Amino acid sequence: MTDWITTPIDERILRGALELERTGRGTLPHRLPAWARRQFPDDYLARVESQPSGVRLAFRTRATAVELDVLPTKNAYPGFPPRPDGVYDLVVDGRLAGRAGVPGGNLAVIDLAGQSSTVRPGQPGTVGFSGLAAGVKDVEIWLPQVEVTELIELRTDAPVEAVPDRGRRVWLHHGSSISHGSSAAGPTETWPALAAARGGVELINLGFSGNALLDPFTARTIRDTPADLISLKIGINLANADLMRSRGFTPAVHGFLDTIRDGHPGTPLLVISPILCPVQEDTPGPVAPDPDGPGLRFRALGSPSEVAAGRLTLNVIRDELARITAQRSIDDPALHYLDGRSLYGEADFVELPLPDRVHPDPAGHRRIGERFAELVFGDGGPWSL
Repeated sequence: MTDWITTPIDERILRGALELERTGRGTLPHRLPAWARRQFPDDYLARVESQPSGVRLAFRTRATAVELDVLPTKNAYPGFPPRPDGVYDLVVDGRLAGRAGVPGGNLAVIDLAGQSSTVRPGQPGTVGFSGLAAGVKDVEIWLPQVEVTELIELRTDAPVEAVPDRGRRVWLHHGSSISHGSSAAGPTETWPALAAARGGVELINLGFSGNALLDPFTARTIRDTPADLISLKIGINLANADLMRSRGFTPAVHGFLDTIRDGHPGTPLLVISPILCPVQEDTPGPVAPDPDGPGLRFRALGSPSEVAAGRLTLNVIRDELARITAQRSIDDPALHYLDGRSLYGEADFVELPLPDRVHPDPAGHRRIGERFAELVFGDGGPWSL
C-alpha cells in the first residue's frame, strides 16, 4: 500500500492557465477569464478555450510515484473515425519521462458544420506514473491539448512544493488550431511547446482552434496578462471562416495591436502570418470538409475572382500584415513581423504535406517549432538574449 499525500490543485502548481474554475468535483483550467467567456457568441470558443493546451502541473518533489484523477471530455465527429485519446506528458527536470492516457470520460459529439456539441456524461479516470528516480526533481504533467480536463486530485508518495522562479521569460502566444496543437502527437509536441522548450521560456498558449479572429476580448486578455514576450499568429481563421473583408481587416488588426500596446507598451511583440496552406493561398473561404475526399479533408469554397471585391486569401493577408507592421514599427521598434512561410513553406509542403490540407502532422509541428526557435530565439533573432 502506498502512503499517498494529496496536494491541492491551485495557482501554486498550475501553469499556463489564466483562471481556475472550482467545480463540484475539482478544478477546471481556463485559458480565457470569466468576463471574456461571457462575451462568446456560441459554445465553439467556450469548448476550445477550456481545452488546456500548454497547461501543466509543475512542482518539486522527491516522489517516485504520482497519480492524477481527472474527468476528460473527448471529442467525436459523426461520420468520421474515432479520434485517439489525448495523452498526459510527464516531464522530469526538463525531459520527457513518460506518457499516458485516461480511458473513458465525457464525450462531446461535435457537428463540424456548425461546431455545436452535445456532451454525453462519463466517469473520471486516473493517470499514473511510477518508478521515478528518487531525489529532488522538478516534475511537470502537461495536460492533453484538445481535451477539456477537469482536475480532481493530485497524489504523490512524497511531499510537493511549488517550483521556485527560475527567472525565465514568459512567452504569451495567440494563434489558431495549429498553435492550439490540434494535430500534434502530445501536449509537449505542439509547435509552441517545442519552441518554448528550445527557447528556455515559460509558455502561455492562447491558441484557439478556429478562433484566432481578432476578437476584442482576446486582445484585452493579452493586454492584462503579464508577459515578457508576445506573439500573434494572425490570418488563417479569418480566411477560412470568411469572417471579414479587406476593409474591415486592416483596422481590426490595428485595433488588436493598439489594445495590446495599452498594457504592454514596450514588450517585444511578434506578428506572424499564416504558414503555407495551398487550398487558401489565392482562394477565399469559407473552408468546409470535402465530401469527396478520403477521411477528413478541407476545401475552400470561394473563388479567386472574388479577391478584387475584398475577399481575404492568405496572400492578401500576408501582404497587409507585412505593410501594417512595417508602418507601425517606425514608431514601435519592439514590433516585428515573421512570414509564416519561413516556418512552413513550399519545400516543407512537398516533404511534409498537410494530411487534411490545413493542419500539419506531428512531424510538421516539430519542423515549425524548430524553425521558430531558430529564427526567433536564435542568434540574430528578435528575441535572442
